[in-house]
Amino acid sequence: MALPPIVLASTSPFRRELLARLGLPFHVTSPEVDEARLPAEGPEALVTRLAEAKARAVGAQHPGALVIGSDQVACIDGAILGKPGDRERAIGQLAQAAGRVVVFYTGLCLLDTRTGQAEVICEPFRVYFRALTPRQIAGYVDRERPFHCAGSFKSEALGIALFNRLEGDDPNALIGLPLIRLTAMLGRAGVDVLAPGD
Repeated sequence: MALPPIVLASTSPFRRELLARLGLPFHVTSPEVDEARLPAEGPEALVTRLAEAKARAVGAQHPGALVIGSDQVACIDGAILGKPGDRERAIGQLAQAAGRVVVFYTGLCLLDTRTGQAEVICEPFRVYFRALTPRQIAGYVDRERPFHCAGSFKSEALGIALFNRLEGDDPNALIGLPLIRLTAMLGRAGVDVLAPGD
């Protein structure tokens, strides 16, 4: 049985690299979605809404496909940290996170455009930051330049040195695409990633 086309509704190079680990052919399409937070919207509601919105926006262009949407935010004490955008904000975010726990919420949606059915989940992941000096924070930001990363770090690179401990079911969720949950979703949609040709 032929695999349905798989489409990643994201321009993130990190999500693209993660999805490639499953060894399935896929296409990438940029979703056109307003990512503004709704009034009083919590982090879990935000990421699940946006993950599905991205999948549906792209799914409209890909009938007969399985479309993957994802979104992620980082939170300290319930307050959402956005992508910093520049050096000053990145340093500020890391100073705020130092010695504390940051919770990452990753929304994941698998939309089957053959049926219109979407499965949507939120995968939390906790990061326990080390106590960090201003010199360490500035040094990290200048080396990694994590200006487009929620929480101002890249855990797959030098960012791992910022942490005491990581806690969650899937370390890939921290990078932006929870592959364990996605593998199960694909299986329910008829795609066995371990035996895709069967």
